[in-house]
Formats: sequence, C-alpha cells, structure tokens
Amino acid sequence: MRISYRLSLLAGFVMVGSFCSCVSNKRITYFQDSGGEDSIEFGELVAYERSDYLLQYNDILDVSINTLESLLRDGFDLNARENNLPVNMGAMQGDLNYLTGYRVGKDGTIDLPILGKVAVSGLTLAEAKAAIEEKLKKFVTSEVFVQVRLGGILFSALGEFKRPGKYVLLQERLTIFEAVAAAGDLNNLANRGELILLRQFPDGSRMYRIDLNDRNIIRSPYYFIQSSDLIYAEPMKVRELGAGENAAQSLSLLISSISALALILTLTTR
Repeated sequence: MRISYRLSLLAGFVMVGSFCSCVSNKRITYFQDSGGEDSIEFGELVAYERSDYLLQYNDILDVSINTLESLLRDGFDLNARENNLPVNMGAMQGDLNYLTGYRVGKDGTIDLPILGKVAVSGLTLAEAKAAIEEKLKKFVTSEVFVQVRLGGILFSALGEFKRPGKYVLLQERLTIFEAVAAAGDLNNLANRGELILLRQFPDGSRMYRIDLNDRNIIRSPYYFIQSSDLIYAEPMKVRELGAGENAAQSLSLLISSISALALILTLTTR
C-alpha cells in the first residue's frame, strides 16, 4: 500500500510537470490580437513606419550608367550582365555584389569612378539615382540612363531557427517575417515573444526586443529588416525541462519518466 501510494504520488508529479512544460499554441502563434485600443482588425490598412528603404552605412549599391548610344547598341538590354550569370545564384549573388558594388561608407557616401563621392545615406534609391544624375551633368552632355539597385539585404539568424545562418536576399525591402521564413521559420521551442534584434550603426550596435506573437509588430519601426541586422531567437524555459515540442513527444516523455520511476521504486523497495 505504501509503495502504491509513493508510486502514484511521483507519477502525479511527473504528469503535472510534463503537461505544464508542454508548449501551448498561444506561445508559437504569430499575429495574435493584443485586444487593446491599438488592436488591428483583419482587412484594416496599417500604414508602415517607413514606406521606402533608406540607404545606410554598410549597404552595397549596384550602379549602372548607360548612354543613349549604348542603349541603342545593346537593344535596351539593361540586364545583360545578369543574363550571363547562372540562374540559381542564391547567396553567391550577394557575394558578387560585395565584389562589384559600391559600399556606403561611414561618411554616408559611395565613391564612384570619375564622379567621386556621392552622399546617399538617408536617401531612397530614387533619390540616390537623382543625386548621381546631378553629378553626371558636370561630365556628360548627352542623354544618360542611371540605374541604382540595392545589392541585397544581408542578415544573420541565430538561435532557435530551423536553418540558422547568414542570408542575403535580393530585394529592396524585407520584413522580419520574410527574414524568419528565409531561415526556415522558428522551431516550437523558440521564444517568439522576445526575439533580440541587433542592429548595426556607424558608431556601434543597439539591441531591441521584438514580439512576433503580437500583430502590432506591423506598426513597429523594427518590422523591416536592415542590412547587417542579426536576429537571435532565445529558447523558452521549457527546454531546460527537456519537454517535447508537441503532444506526442510530451506523452512519450511522460511514459518514459513514469517507467523509469517505477523501475527505481521497485528496486529500492525490495
């Protein structure tokens, strides 16, 4: 009777601990409604903190300048260089832009041949294009076509991602959720409510906390990723308990724990 009571008591503790350590859907669901005055309803238009990407320190720009003669000669094929590259470039395209592009320095300028330094920090791509065209007027009298593109957005994903690593996405605007998706999404033990964003500045770095569970993240100034950002996903506390990521794993853990305790009690009470 005493053995049975001890076994039931310990099994109860294991069961309570196991179920308490399960990861609930609320902790891994994105875009939850906060329920406050700032609640975002489905279908509601949310104005972004920033509509266009503003160039900053460490960005890499792909700048191409074509005259009217070159356009007529090449048949308006502005993507001739890209057409000669392999189709599946992936991160290699980012490496290529690193070698051939123009990096924004700490002084906020890019150094172009002949034109010299052009201030682009804090400008949109369209504004940077206009600034280069203005510089060109001193050297070129014929019609020119200037194209300025961002050489991809580089970011790093560390911690509880399914595919942590360093990524370069060839687009001009990148949201935090697109960055998470590129890294294979977060696993079930990642703390989505307290992601750490490490952002680089010319004079140093700053850390921010991000809550992906709350749909108000759309209004956050950190909704858009900037080049050289680092995203770190901390594990939830349940990981320290060795809990399973889903109900099947937790049940398996529970059965194994009860079996082990039963064996220990059997051996110690003989």
